[in-house]
Amino acid sequence: MLLAHEIPIPTFEELFEWPEIMPWVSKYVVIVVLSAILVSAFWFAAARKQALVPRGVQSIGESMYMFIRNDIVVDVMGESKAALKYVPYLVALFSFILMNNVFEIIPPFFFPATSRLALPMVLALLTWFIFVIQGIVSQGVGHYFGGVLFPAGVPWPLYLLLTPIELVSVFLVRPLTLMVRLFANLVAGHTIVTLMIVFTAANMDFSDPLRLPIGIVSLAGGVAMFGFELFVSVIQAFVFTILTAVYIGESIHGH
Repeated sequence: MLLAHEIPIPTFEELFEWPEIMPWVSKYVVIVVLSAILVSAFWFAAARKQALVPRGVQSIGESMYMFIRNDIVVDVMGESKAALKYVPYLVALFSFILMNNVFEIIPPFFFPATSRLALPMVLALLTWFIFVIQGIVSQGVGHYFGGVLFPAGVPWPLYLLLTPIELVSVFLVRPLTLMVRLFANLVAGHTIVTLMIVFTAANMDFSDPLRLPIGIVSLAGGVAMFGFELFVSVIQAFVFTILTAVYIGESIHGH
């Protein structure tokens, strides 16, 4: 049986770069650009020929759009004009995150761009910027920050404790948790999938009757993990999108 220290571990370049294929650009950049192109192409194809009875790409696009509009925006943010104007943004956000996540199980990439901290950080900061600006526009500077930092109905001595907590939780913890939640879940999944692939490759030896069953079990486990990671990819895109809707909705309607 192959010992643990004998299993070949991929190098950093093998996981994140293509030194022999594209030495001038990282796999991460390729995935992000491809995700943007594929998402744009999908929505262009879905909206190009709008039939009364949708089929194919149009049917998938309409189902996704109506799900985000009705089950996220309307349910969480309401049906006001200020809320509905965010439907296109949230649809694009969900699609883009999902596409970057799904690259984890797409050969020859096997790598989600969201498992690098930069992309979740940029998306979380964009959400932070939007809900702060929306709060100022909807409520005014004083009323927005006053409502966040000094909630109504609280005895004034408690503001000494509550105001710092609200300041940190709303303006620091929100983007931080958005970023870390997406990043950590995809890193964990990517690590497990990578280990399953490496262990399977190390033990799929048809000439060794002792290692082959281990390789077959590892292969089955890897296939199951691929299905589970697809589910996680959808869930994490949904969670990021619905939390963004919650934060923007609070800015529109008041804290």
